[in-house]
Amino acid sequence: MEARLTEIADACLQGAETDTMSFPQIVGALMDAGFESYAIDFRRASATYYRPDGDNVVLATRAIATPIAACFDEAAIVAAIRHAQSGAADYTYNGFCARVMAGGCAGYIVSFAGRRALYYGRTAETHVELFPN
Repeated sequence: MEARLTEIADACLQGAETDTMSFPQIVGALMDAGFESYAIDFRRASATYYRPDGDNVVLATRAIATPIAACFDEAAIVAAIRHAQSGAADYTYNGFCARVMAGGCAGYIVSFAGRRALYYGRTAETHVELFPN
């Protein structure tokens, strides 16, 4: 992958982890750079950014100390998503990650073309969240 594209993906990841970029800003920056999706894997503490031609970059994420619950609690996942969407002053991306992990989320995939995020658990249970309009 071109160094410039890796830098953009890394800037978006750092923007999320330091709460200096919002989800819409991250999606916009990645789309402008030609990415089509990304995946966060909490078990590996990694983020993978995908281009339509199959090219991708894998970056290490900040490890979250919260264990991933064995059972997928969709209500807890949805509550964490709604809190993130609310713009609450106490929102942090790391707090969001801890909340969804405690709810049994092992990772999530964001599709720009599909305008959705798919959250999955250790037993492959899922919750699909459509991007707000």
